[in-house]
Amino acid sequence: MQRPPMFGIVPATMSDSYYKIIDGKKFDKQMLEIAEETTAGKGDGRISLADAQRLIGAVTDGGKYTDIEKETMAYIRENYKWTDEADSWFREEIRRFAARA
Repeated sequence: MQRPPMFGIVPATMSDSYYKIIDGKKFDKQMLEIAEETTAGKGDGRISLADAQRLIGAVTDGGKYTDIEKETMAYIRENYKWTDEADSWFREEIRRFAARA
């Protein structure tokens, strides 16, 4: 007999893989992976406009700017370098998105 789905309960493997824990704090794993892969070993090591566009996609995928996404962006801003163009563009886009969400 097939068991009915359990709505509202996220399997541990799914929730564990969505977040990355750093110093006891939860961060959005996808956003951190984008920042890492776009700056590691190529170019000048800064987040470019194309990279920022990937990041905004990861932020907006859920329809709102969550507290964990905000904390993750603060972490990325503190630990990764951005081109001026990417930084300006991302700040403007995140303001627009946060105002709508």
